[in-house]
Amino acid sequence: MHFNAIDDPRQQGKCEFSYHDVLMSAFSCMYFQEPSLAQFQLRMEEAKGKSNLQTLFGVQNIPQDTQLRDIIDTIESDNFAPIFKDYFSRLRRHKHLKDFEVLSGLLMCVIDGTQYHSSTKVKCDGCLTKKHKKGEITYSHSVLQGAIMHPDQKQVLPVMPEAIQNTDGSTKQDCESKAAKRFVGNLKKAHPRQGFIIAGDGLMSHQPMMETVIENGMHCLFVAKPGDHQYLFEWIDAFEQLPSVEITDQKGRVHQYRWKNDVPLNGRADALRVNYIEYSLINEKGKRTYHNSWVTDLEVTQTNIVVLAQAGRCRWKIENECFNTLKNQGYYLEHNYGHGKKHLSFNMYLLTLLAFYFHQIFELTDKTYQACRKRFGSKRYLWESFRGAIQQFLFNDWTNFYDFMLNPDDYEVIVTKKV
Repeated sequence: MHFNAIDDPRQQGKCEFSYHDVLMSAFSCMYFQEPSLAQFQLRMEEAKGKSNLQTLFGVQNIPQDTQLRDIIDTIESDNFAPIFKDYFSRLRRHKHLKDFEVLSGLLMCVIDGTQYHSSTKVKCDGCLTKKHKKGEITYSHSVLQGAIMHPDQKQVLPVMPEAIQNTDGSTKQDCESKAAKRFVGNLKKAHPRQGFIIAGDGLMSHQPMMETVIENGMHCLFVAKPGDHQYLFEWIDAFEQLPSVEITDQKGRVHQYRWKNDVPLNGRADALRVNYIEYSLINEKGKRTYHNSWVTDLEVTQTNIVVLAQAGRCRWKIENECFNTLKNQGYYLEHNYGHGKKHLSFNMYLLTLLAFYFHQIFELTDKTYQACRKRFGSKRYLWESFRGAIQQFLFNDWTNFYDFMLNPDDYEVIVTKKV
């Protein structure tokens, strides 16, 4: 982990807690999906002289909750970007990203926005504001998140997100579209040699956003709805026939694909020329159960139409497999960790996202973690068992921890012995 590399502007002789100890203490809570973990481990240290935060996470001094929040609030959020970049590079270097390529050399990064804080009272200078009819104001924080995904891969791999927040001195509200443009530029800077397809919903399929993606040497695949693109769909409807492919699967369902290259995105004189994709799913009873359409800068052919449509369809994974998991499946994304005055809210989001990222990496690459997943079955039971173990026993290292989880009968009082 890169927490030791973060530049600490504080006067070191007067700092009781290092950035590493503070951030690792918070990260451990997210990792084990237990908001009170650090304080529990502090009590273990007082009783046994050591804690799992020290042996597993390298924490020398465990801060109290208030101290932890106050320090994290002061840390610039950009310091987390190298961590996401480094682990992405490690995955690529060891060929783990090869199976995520949608087309040769191209990874699909799906982007979408989500809100992780909302209050009528708790606020900071970076909060977005919404004034209601009765005069009440809602303060919120949102984020534009990107994640690498593939229709055939279970894991989703998040990259460094872009905060949707107001900046000092700005009178205009930040928004998802603005954040998306910043995100694309930062992704290019972080991974200049990697080919990307940026995928997103209909909010992204406007000319300025698509031009931003293309100018950064990337490709786009955005949802395009008739209500948002009347001129485009008039063009499509004017053709008597479009190139098409129809496939019947083993369940008797019919997959219908249509496309058209080189059509105008809008009615402007300088309209971007795009390529149109359409997909429909007809069930065995002849009823259409799914229909969607997209625009892309990639040339669409009979060879790649199915792959591109499948890629467009799997955009939902960022909502279900990423946001829903973070909010409703143990990561406590919307837990009130405190709001702070500067960076606390977004930094706690980033620490939660890093924990999720690490779990996804382990599912993809780590045989010991995979063995634990197999042994305990559901993720819920897995993490309940993990939490129970670290709250009861003291482990020497991660090897000791995983050995115990896989072979508890081989251990008697070794891990409970007082130090």
